[in-house]
Amino acid sequence: MAIKIKDYYGEIVNYIEDLEVNKRVRELKDNYDTLLTYWNIGKSIVGAQGGKSRAKYGDNLIKKWGEKLSLEYGKNYNYTNLSRYRQFYLIFPNIATLSQKLSWSHYVELIPLKNENERNYYINQVILNNLSVRELRSEIKNKSFERLSYADKENIKLITNENNNKLTLNDMLKDPIIINIPSKEDKLDEKVIHKYVIQMLENKFLGLGVGFALLGHEYKIKYEDRVYKIDLLFFNYILNSFIVIEIKNREVLPQDVGQLEFYMHWVIKI
Repeated sequence: MAIKIKDYYGEIVNYIEDLEVNKRVRELKDNYDTLLTYWNIGKSIVGAQGGKSRAKYGDNLIKKWGEKLSLEYGKNYNYTNLSRYRQFYLIFPNIATLSQKLSWSHYVELIPLKNENERNYYINQVILNNLSVRELRSEIKNKSFERLSYADKENIKLITNENNNKLTLNDMLKDPIIINIPSKEDKLDEKVIHKYVIQMLENKFLGLGVGFALLGHEYKIKYEDRVYKIDLLFFNYILNSFIVIEIKNREVLPQDVGQLEFYMHWVIKI
């Protein structure tokens, strides 16, 4: 007769998993409740000031309310933050556009941005790459949006469940890619830069975007009995596209463009 031994360890695991799942659910709900509350406060302030067209006026009202509310409920409701909540509502008048993947701290970084396309771009980056507040701040500081082509900047839509799979390479790849070299030298050998970039790749690389995989560095290809080396060869599994990168520590010359085009034609045939 078999004796069934109770799985106490499994029982403990189930308790822990239930607790952690419930904690995460509460965190998501708390985040949404916070965004909803601040949005509603902003809406009420705008209403009290006579609507959107007059919302830039009436700072005395916010100062008065900020003094009273901060004494009773804390600094989250002082003049500075009430002004943020007002701006939050003015920038995002449709609450349905607010992503729960962004915290209030994310939105604080986005509120000063005047350009709607710029804000949408950074919101999309947070959603696609799960950026922390610190990483978002770094993206804004490094002017990631400004490194998109002119056409790409003109009509950036917020990611939704419907358009999440309609991204193009231009939505995901910055040009140029900025590498901060920790060196006082004016020029570095391409081999040094190459090795440094590879080391960066091992630690999340340059923030190329979502869906990128490195196929190889100094990737060897053969053409008419000659061997060539592609500095960096990527593949994007979302777009089903190859990305060829050549590293130069000088101004790009016409022959460099020709070389790059040759590599691109070669990978198309893979």
